[in-house]
Amino acid sequence: MSDVKTTPHPIFAAAKAALPYSAPMIAGFLFLGIAYGIYMKALGFSVWYPFLMALLIYGGSVEFIIAGALTLSFAPLNALLITLMVSGRQIFYSISMLEKYGKFLGKKRPYLIATLVDESFSLNYMAKIPPHLDRGWYLFFVSFYLHMYWVIGAVLGNLFGNIIPFNLKGIEFAMTALFLVIFAENWTKEKSHESSLLGLAIAFISLLIFGHDYFLLPTLIGIWMVLTFSRPKLTTKLERVQ
Repeated sequence: MSDVKTTPHPIFAAAKAALPYSAPMIAGFLFLGIAYGIYMKALGFSVWYPFLMALLIYGGSVEFIIAGALTLSFAPLNALLITLMVSGRQIFYSISMLEKYGKFLGKKRPYLIATLVDESFSLNYMAKIPPHLDRGWYLFFVSFYLHMYWVIGAVLGNLFGNIIPFNLKGIEFAMTALFLVIFAENWTKEKSHESSLLGLAIAFISLLIFGHDYFLLPTLIGIWMVLTFSRPKLTTKLERVQ
């Protein structure tokens, strides 16, 4: 009998390849999700609230804000404005992902757009997808795994928050550390650091002008404007370097 090599289904192959790529985010997502679940429990909400909010809102810091808003008087306009301020950076992520999340992704595209958070943007934007894998399914499963990490963390935090034996104060730095690692890795792969240095400079100037509470959105706007207007020049320089 001859050995017959079966080719794995494209969906299963993409799911298997995307799992280890998303795995480094497990620690940060689970810890922050657990902290969120504990916070919801402390406010008196049952497990269904963090589960549905993590599943449907999937907004990280927005969910913490909305959790507090649920205990106050009904003010939908305030909630809308706060959400836009906190998540306004997603607009710029979307602009950057227009090419990767093109119409060719079909029915997967709405989910990829809905789950475009900081971490999925970082991973999917930098993803080097092997040619034998289905690109759309690979991007889909990276976003899906991150989504599930957050939902699982929120549920676990609410269910077992009272018996967790360690202090979770300050764990939000876990995601900051991950972004620093991603930035450092991307820096080592760049042939020209002009764009990275430009981003750091704009962020520093925005921090000085607007303060640490409000500098993020001006930073993103500034980076987008500068890179948009200087794109032809930067493209020419990169082509020379390569």
